[in-house]
Amino acid sequence: MKHAPHRLARLCAAAALALASGCSEAGQGALSEHEIRSITTRITTAPEELDPEQVTRVLQGSVHQELDCSDCHAPGTSESKAFDANGVRLGQARCAPCHDAEAEAYDRSIHGSSSTRGNAGAARCVSCHGAHDILSPQDPGSPVSRRNLPATCGKCHKNPELARRLGIKRPEAQSQYLESIHGRLLVRHGLVAAPSCVDCHGRGHRVFKAEDARSSVNRDRLARTCGQCHQGDAADYAQGIHGQKLAQGDTKAPTCADCHTAHRITEPGAGFKLASDRLCGQCHRERLGQYLQTYHGRAHDLGSEKVAACYDCHGDHEIRPVADPRSTLSSQNRLSTCRKCHANAPPRFTAFMAHGDYTDRQHYPLLFWAFAIMTSLIVATFAVWSLHTLLWLGRTLRVYVRDPAAFREHKRRARDESTGKLYQRFRPVDRFCHLLIIVSFMILVSTGMPLKFHSSPWAQAVFELLGGAHVAAKLHRFGAIMTLSYLVIHVSSLVGPLRRRWASFRDGSGKFRIRALLGFVFGPDSPLPNLADLRDVRDHTRWFFGRGPRPKFEKFTYWEKFDYFAELWGSAFIGISGLVMWFPTAISRVLPGWVVNLAQVIHSQEALLAAGFILTFHFFNSHFRFEKFPLDTVMFSGRITEEELKHERARQYERLVAEGRLHELEIRDDWSQWKYLFNTFGIAALVVGLMLAAAIFVGLTRLWLGG
Repeated sequence: MKHAPHRLARLCAAAALALASGCSEAGQGALSEHEIRSITTRITTAPEELDPEQVTRVLQGSVHQELDCSDCHAPGTSESKAFDANGVRLGQARCAPCHDAEAEAYDRSIHGSSSTRGNAGAARCVSCHGAHDILSPQDPGSPVSRRNLPATCGKCHKNPELARRLGIKRPEAQSQYLESIHGRLLVRHGLVAAPSCVDCHGRGHRVFKAEDARSSVNRDRLARTCGQCHQGDAADYAQGIHGQKLAQGDTKAPTCADCHTAHRITEPGAGFKLASDRLCGQCHRERLGQYLQTYHGRAHDLGSEKVAACYDCHGDHEIRPVADPRSTLSSQNRLSTCRKCHANAPPRFTAFMAHGDYTDRQHYPLLFWAFAIMTSLIVATFAVWSLHTLLWLGRTLRVYVRDPAAFREHKRRARDESTGKLYQRFRPVDRFCHLLIIVSFMILVSTGMPLKFHSSPWAQAVFELLGGAHVAAKLHRFGAIMTLSYLVIHVSSLVGPLRRRWASFRDGSGKFRIRALLGFVFGPDSPLPNLADLRDVRDHTRWFFGRGPRPKFEKFTYWEKFDYFAELWGSAFIGISGLVMWFPTAISRVLPGWVVNLAQVIHSQEALLAAGFILTFHFFNSHFRFEKFPLDTVMFSGRITEEELKHERARQYERLVAEGRLHELEIRDDWSQWKYLFNTFGIAALVVGLMLAAAIFVGLTRLWLGG
């Protein structure tokens, strides 16, 4: 190593001679970028290993090709490893003598102050511009050319260890920038007009911390910085409430980065729109919660960019208070704002409450009481039927434990259709309607409940599987049309029996007897409730506690009549409220817009009641009782065995025998060819139903726990 100075002296001498003689790269072959970087590094780390010709060629390709070594490396301390041609030790390279303005700006910057404090790894001139291979910033190969700047800055700013040591707060900034609209335009597509690092953080080496008032990305100056490219948006922002608050010194006023982020800037479109409500909600948390109670908010939260987001109503940059006549939501402008999505909306439509909160009794009393009444109905229904189910389950368990073999044998005989007689329980039209009920119910619950529990991961997954909120809305409406269809078919099917019995409602003199009509409508073959059902409830409850025999039921039991009545009740409320939500513009020609808010509350709560009841209590009563598990196929086959008829509906059996009508219901056709198909469908429907029930209870739990 003691001969190294003399070897380096010879190296520098050779380099100087080559420069003076105008030695070119002709015949030498151009150095690759890797070779240039390697030589530059070795000049300061292992000069004894360098080839003088290689150094010459590196210098010739740089902007400093006319300079001599000593122009940059003035005589310095013993810490330097460079020597001139005469063996005189040269100092560290100095840029300031030629670039005094840049050096002064650098010294005041975050890079310079960090270097002055002795932070190892702080950016210096060579960190960005290179050492001996410095090119003009306008040269596409320069590390500080616009297109290469993100990679150059990223050498330090994406290094986790260096970021930790130097206190760099956002080591992920470079990768975020490269994925942003700015980064993609500049780096991927080569659009040099797109902003690079220095356009935002400071040109001419004037880079400061964001907290520094001199920084171009300081919150007080950020709008002006962004306005260099986005002049119109910056002017609108300055006129809006956010810009005015910022100008008044409000530290909570949002700036460009608060809404668009600092580096992960997305292009205008679906991506930004879907993220906008949460961005606005960072400051307007209460209003966001109210927005998420509407269809707009729920569908938006589930990925629909077709519904109104915050800025569709409030504006994007020039946001003004509602009281301001220039606001998009002022009384003068609100209708035109609504019509951007709801063409031809009437003036009454503007009464719609975009942030209607059913938990706010003071400001939205109508919504509050509608929600309170519907919720009370849900709680009461579930409380009564939960108790009923538990008592029934407990009583059946006691019967089973007392004699398991006898219980299983009775169940086998009751379900064995290969022996004994079969009787018609349901007409073909009833079975067809029930098939429509199953399909429409699954469609409606699968597309409706995710909106209610929009924040649950399963709701997001279901809508993604269905193809998004727009597709789910079409499927939901198809399910509604199917529901209306089976209701029309069912009601129409009741007209025939009524007409056939019409003559029996008149006495011998031809006078119409209303009591005879009511006796038929509420008679033993009708699914409508009557006084006998109250006695059955009493006797069944006694049986639960072992205080009496199991009652003899008619064609329809009290729990089946409850199902039937609940179906009619629910269809009416859900159907009417659904139509209001489906055609809000047409409804608003007659009724005020807040009716849509009221309809949503009723629709949502009644749907929860119907779905929850059917997927739990109806499933238990019809399929999951020990006597029926795992599936009661009577609604598919329409037939019941004589053994089951005697046991399950003894009162009907005895009545038919006494009237001599039992033989009229006997069935002799073959069902076996359809049995396995419909049983498979039934099992699949039960499995899907149980999955939906689990999802609903998970969603309810999240709501109760504030998730």
